[in-house]
Amino acid sequence: MKFKMPHTLTLLFFMMVGALVLTWIIPQGSFDSEVVEGRQVVVPGTFEVAEEGEMLSPLDLFTAIPRAFAAAQDIIFFLFIIGGVLAVIRKTGAIDALLGRLLEKLDGQPGTLIFIMVFVFAITSSAVGASAEYIPFVLILVALCRSMDMDTMTAVGIIVVGYGVGYGAAAFNQYTVVVAQEVAGLPTYSGMEVRMAILVPFVLVGAHHVWSYSRRVKLDPSASLMAGIKPPDEGAPPKEYPALTVSHIAIIAAFLIALGGAVYGIRFHGWYLIELGSAFLILGIVAALIGRIGPSLMAREFVSGAKELTETALLVGIARGIALILEDGQILHTIVHGLSVPLGMVGPELSAVGMMIMQTILNLFVPSGSGQAFVTMPLMAPLSDILGVSRQIAVQAFLFGDGFANMIIPTNAVLMGILGMAGVPYDRWFRFCLPLLIKLLAMAAICMVAMVMFGFS
Repeated sequence: MKFKMPHTLTLLFFMMVGALVLTWIIPQGSFDSEVVEGRQVVVPGTFEVAEEGEMLSPLDLFTAIPRAFAAAQDIIFFLFIIGGVLAVIRKTGAIDALLGRLLEKLDGQPGTLIFIMVFVFAITSSAVGASAEYIPFVLILVALCRSMDMDTMTAVGIIVVGYGVGYGAAAFNQYTVVVAQEVAGLPTYSGMEVRMAILVPFVLVGAHHVWSYSRRVKLDPSASLMAGIKPPDEGAPPKEYPALTVSHIAIIAAFLIALGGAVYGIRFHGWYLIELGSAFLILGIVAALIGRIGPSLMAREFVSGAKELTETALLVGIARGIALILEDGQILHTIVHGLSVPLGMVGPELSAVGMMIMQTILNLFVPSGSGQAFVTMPLMAPLSDILGVSRQIAVQAFLFGDGFANMIIPTNAVLMGILGMAGVPYDRWFRFCLPLLIKLLAMAAICMVAMVMFGFS
């Protein structure tokens, strides 16, 4: 009997069950923590195994699910808002008109589209830490790629690869670079020249992976990893594209202003998903006014668009539940401690690569970049001193491990949101992304060894 991969929601629930079983096997333990500049950080060398920790029961598995939805409510409701607003904008014809114009400009040049868009997403993530902000582009890129005879996997690859490479080779990302350097006691943005230099090669490798896949599928449609999977109706290219009118241009300009305002707010005023959701709600109303869509029709389109993302919202909630079980079971610090011990047994070059591998593994349990920095950097920074590796290299190991793994781990709520929105099953995405992840980590390992040899600090 041929094995059939379960639905992504089922797969994530099984992972929650696995996390619960781990809490029964792995000893509970914790490090002491202290408040440094208003943040709770771990104190190295203070790990202790709990003597009589309370075990989680099977009932905790089910109570964790509604708690996980509550914990992930910001991104869940952001997804509903994005789906509704995009449906309203789509109703105005502005998106279809823009796609038609882009097809005219890029006719016969899908490779150009892929390389440009991957580079743009990577630069933006590297500079300002954008991730969930890309969700509004999912269905737009799906429609554009399908119009150019590329499948949905290519569209998702453009976004996620750009986002993952941008985080992994980040130069200015305030959520990862700034936090990790602060915890490690390094000057903010120190070493940025090296990080800026390594960004381009990683982007080229990522973009080439997406391009080579799209080219293979174009030559042989049966090679598509999306074979047999119905793409989302919202991403279907129309048979004829409307002309780009002044109203359409005004709506597109409003979209860019909203996005630019959101990026500015994130960078300078600490905005995140609540403020982003507000910005897009305003955008939806403005688009309806410009496109002359009445209140009732706007409401119907908004509800229809939000309804399409119900499955995606469920995936995000369950994904958050995996990390929640590990936190409740108090085994997260035990895992961190266990992974850090072997690093003291090898030379500086291998220990640097080991740090990166450790961060990659830990990203499964702590998918938040800033959260992972707070948990691991208080341990990795002093450990790097003992191993003869600079703290700058310890920060780079964190960036590589956190960023590249974000592209494949199912506990990453943003990834699951993008896949759900595009209708891409996780197992298909895993097959697409794993070869790229191996290539990127191999390149990163070479970079880590070179940084140790040349004394990057």
